[in-house]
Amino acid sequence: MSTSNRRTFLQKAGLAAVGSSPLLPQAKRKKELLVHHVFFYLKNPDSAQDEAKLVEGLEKLAKVPTIQFVHIGRPASTNRDVIVRDYSISWLCFFKNLIEEEIYQTHPIHLKFVEDYSHLWEKVVVYDAQGQKR
Repeated sequence: MSTSNRRTFLQKAGLAAVGSSPLLPQAKRKKELLVHHVFFYLKNPDSAQDEAKLVEGLEKLAKVPTIQFVHIGRPASTNRDVIVRDYSISWLCFFKNLIEEEIYQTHPIHLKFVEDYSHLWEKVVVYDAQGQKR
């Protein structure tokens, strides 16, 4: 290997090592993230009991270990043309990556949740988004 080729190789290798270093500022390192947002439409949308039962189930579901963050919500009182407010309960959770979300999908807690609570809803809409955490 000639000196200039060796020098170029070492420079490029050094840059590659710096690029993967955990010492880089957080802004330079991007982490994968998967967002899983579920909208539940209850069979009996006016039933406070059914709503409470579903929330109870979602609180159990939040114990799946691959979930990084979870939010259980109801339609906000905001009112603009683009806002959809026809669902009963929303379930938002974050995963480190697609693999961890797939583990969640087959986890016994998730399977038990579907088995025990699916009789409460008539429809479920899911939005999954994958990208980089900034």
